[in-house]
Amino acid sequence: MPLENIEHILLNKKEEYLEQLFTLLRQKSISTQNEGMTECAELLKKMMEEIGIHTKIMKTNGHPVVYGERLKDENAFTLLFYGHYDVQPPDPIDEWLSPPFEPTIRDGRIYARGAGDNKRQLMATLLGVKTYIDSFGDWPINIKFIFEGEEENGSPHLASFVKENKELLKADLVYTADGSSHNSGCPLILLGARGSLQLELKAKEAKWDNHSGNTGNIVPNPAWRLINLLETMRDKDGNVLIEGFYDHIRKPSAKEEDLLETLPFDRDDIGEKIGYPDLEMDGKTYYHKLTMEPTFNIAGIHSGYAGDGVKTIIPSTATVKLDVRLVVDQDPSDIYNKILRHVEKHDPGIEVTHLVSMEPSRTPADLDIVKVVTNAVYESYQKEPWIQPSLGSSLPVYVWTKILETPSIIVPYANFDQRNHSPNENMKLENFFDGMKCTCQVIHQLGEYAKQR
Repeated sequence: MPLENIEHILLNKKEEYLEQLFTLLRQKSISTQNEGMTECAELLKKMMEEIGIHTKIMKTNGHPVVYGERLKDENAFTLLFYGHYDVQPPDPIDEWLSPPFEPTIRDGRIYARGAGDNKRQLMATLLGVKTYIDSFGDWPINIKFIFEGEEENGSPHLASFVKENKELLKADLVYTADGSSHNSGCPLILLGARGSLQLELKAKEAKWDNHSGNTGNIVPNPAWRLINLLETMRDKDGNVLIEGFYDHIRKPSAKEEDLLETLPFDRDDIGEKIGYPDLEMDGKTYYHKLTMEPTFNIAGIHSGYAGDGVKTIIPSTATVKLDVRLVVDQDPSDIYNKILRHVEKHDPGIEVTHLVSMEPSRTPADLDIVKVVTNAVYESYQKEPWIQPSLGSSLPVYVWTKILETPSIIVPYANFDQRNHSPNENMKLENFFDGMKCTCQVIHQLGEYAKQR
């Protein structure tokens, strides 16, 4: 493939492509607050149509899906690109060095909400597709696109959408550009993602907050109830004590174990980049915990007063948000029911609320299609990519592997320190253009692969 031609086009269109990215970044699309979602979907549809993609906005029971396609032949190899156009809220605003919806370039990085997750990676995909057309005149395979508007809200309607549109979305491979690249700076290929279960536990005692002196030792404190319950759920070594929690976990294959052992690990570098220099762990343990083990995390806990100064009260309520990450073949519904039974056993007065859940997924590492994409990524970056069996966080890739029954591969285009979901979210300029180049290589290599099938 004449990469020089691709690079020449990217060089000549640098400012044009950046302005298109900035246009999308300026458009708010905060799914959890329903701010700018329809406008962003319409903007994305217009951008895709200008590239020559047949595009339509499709309704869901939540925010709309933007679907596009350009088909050569119904029997040709079909690649489905997935991404999302929604973003996280920008709070806390005062920690941003520049306004979150006014993209700004500083020291070779683009700063804006969505600069990494996922608008920038989405645009690298679209503009990579456009660059391929400009270079070769057409695509060698069928290409479809599905961009949802609820990923940052747990993708609550994506599964039902895929079930209702299985024929429309039928493909040979689903390719996602999302997430962060490896901390070493080398390209990364991810073959799955952990699932998730988000829930809330709430304890209530008195009808209102009470004076902590006048009613001390009289009115019980709901915060202690939650603390006592949480201590029955997890021991000091991090082992989850809920009965059956570790059932049904699929052991990694020999190939996956080999992949985990070959991944590079620099404890000091990772510790610095995640803001935890006290990290004490070897590489094998780090990757196994990150990809093959579930978590049981307190995402937030609130009760009473935590502002400046003193407020002497016994709070009337206490709430904890639990964030549980799951691995193949754990079922979020099964885990939720086990937590319910555990609460019922230890403190039935605690109210449990299911918030959102997502199933885990993993594509086998020994598939031929994995080798094709691996070679394409190598040709693009001229670096051997690291292959990780699973992403530590969660993406709705189970809808492809379980509902669409299609292999799914994730290739992150963002830098490791992108600060997604945080103030000063950013993307290195070089990653933006490298992502376009990688998209071109993937299309080309899959075209060559399709000829040999």
